[in-house]
Formats: sequence, C-alpha cells, structure tokens
Amino acid sequence: MTFDAERELVLPAGHGRAIRVAAGTLVRLTNPWGTQAVDSWAFNAHDLGEFLSMDHLRSVNSVAYVDKGVKLVSNQRRPLLTILEDTSAGRHDTLLCPCNAAIYRELGHEGYHRSCSDNLHEALAALGIRVPFTPAALNLFMSVRVESDGTLTRLLPASRPGASILLRAELDLVIAFSSCPQDITTINGADRTPRDCVIRIGEPAPAAAAA
Repeated sequence: MTFDAERELVLPAGHGRAIRVAAGTLVRLTNPWGTQAVDSWAFNAHDLGEFLSMDHLRSVNSVAYVDKGVKLVSNQRRPLLTILEDTSAGRHDTLLCPCNAAIYRELGHEGYHRSCSDNLHEALAALGIRVPFTPAALNLFMSVRVESDGTLTRLLPASRPGASILLRAELDLVIAFSSCPQDITTINGADRTPRDCVIRIGEPAPAAAAA
C-alpha cells in the first residue's frame, strides 16, 4: 500500500497529535520500539458530539479488547474506523481511562505531569477544536488482562518493534493520538520510557473509495 511520504508525521514521546481526515483515508500508526502505548480517539468532523465510544464498542461487539475483527463504533453505534491490518500483539485495551492529573497525584508525582487527557485537548486545540469532555480512549498497543475474578492486570507491552495498525476512516473524522507519557508505572515497558511513534496518512485505496 503506497503512502505519500509528505504525510508522515512524528507522534512525539509523551505528546499528542490530531489530524483531520476525509472518509476513506488510510492512517497507519507505527510503534518503532513496540513498547509505546498510544491512547486514541476519533470524532465525527461534522458533529463532535459523535465520537469513538468504548462502552458502545464493547456492547456492539461483546468484547473487552479490540483486534482486527472488532467494529470501531461511535456513541451513535455507527462505524467510524475499520482496522485493515494489525501487526501488533493485538487485543488493544478498551478498559483503562486516559491518564490524567489525578492519576499522577495518586502515584505520588508532585507538580505538573503531562497526561493523555491533556494531550487530547492540546492536540485538538492545535486544530482550533475544543470539546468539553474527555472520551474514554482506545488504548492501542496497551496490554491489560481481565482475570477470572474480574480484576485487571496491567502487563508489559507485547508488540514487536515496528508493529503497526492500519485504519480506514469511514466518515470525515478528526483523529487524535497520544503517545502516553506514563513514566512511573511499566505500561510503556520495563524501563518506563515514553517513545516516539509515527503516523502515516494515505489516500483511499480504490476498493475503499468505491465501498
């Protein structure tokens, strides 16, 4: 699949980026180290009150995790994105909230710490967009296991270096990604180090455009 090299963007470690894409656009997110968790959101570009919804996604698909076969639906239960390829370890998390100021206070951090919640709003603001809420995120490349007793276990990242996920926009969207700045727990690997990822934006494939 061919991508326009001029549409390659760095998602800096610990920061966020938001992009506007037309329906049919292909977006590949690559994890060069394999260890970086990436919180992800999508909004209907023409109605920001419609957004990628983790509770509706779980309800529609009857799943706790996302893999290639899962429909990525909005709070209106309409598909916003389709996973076309996924070379990661799969089973992307839908359960944990975006990290935020309260979490870092609980972890004992004093003063300001970057967070996925802040990264979302900062990235949207760069596009001149404001939303008065923070939706739950699709936590790409994040490994969380549901135990038989219902508890959650946060696992070390399981994707190989260079793993990627290829998404197709089903509507005109605003998509936001946050390279999670978590450096206290091991959600980004045993060395607790956030790292850059890469976003590549491609034109619609003929089959996608005709679908």
